[in-house]
Amino acid sequence: MLFYLIIVAVTAIDQISKYKIRSILSVGESMPFYKDFISFTYYQNTGAAGSTLQGWARYLGILAIIIVAVIFYYWKKGRIQGVLKQAGAALLVGGAIGNGIERLLFGKVTDFIVFRSGNGVMNLADLAINLGVVLFVLDMFVSYRHNLVRNHKVIE
Repeated sequence: MLFYLIIVAVTAIDQISKYKIRSILSVGESMPFYKDFISFTYYQNTGAAGSTLQGWARYLGILAIIIVAVIFYYWKKGRIQGVLKQAGAALLVGGAIGNGIERLLFGKVTDFIVFRSGNGVMNLADLAINLGVVLFVLDMFVSYRHNLVRNHKVIE
């Protein structure tokens, strides 16, 4: 149940935030959000992360559908076990759906979150996808450590 709740929450919050940005700002317009750390700048991205693959939004939307289908397939088969993996998968699905909706409907994605570091413009779906990947990697380390401890006890 938590898996589906995370997906719905990420998708809804992402879509609402993008709608709000589009209704408040014009393309290229900025506004401060949190001191000097985060600002909002409305940008329309027709490609992928880092402004790569510009003009490929619809194809990337189809790729998002495939990724979501694959994750749901593994979820239904019971291959995604553990809290970290399940939360990571749900964040990936929610983010893929959030960006996929815009790519398929509009041919572009609304990006607006700019960190002081200046490393690109993101949206909440992008942040969910990044967090999902981090949780998957963390799960790999936890599983690896657990297996090492288990195998070490068997040897003794």
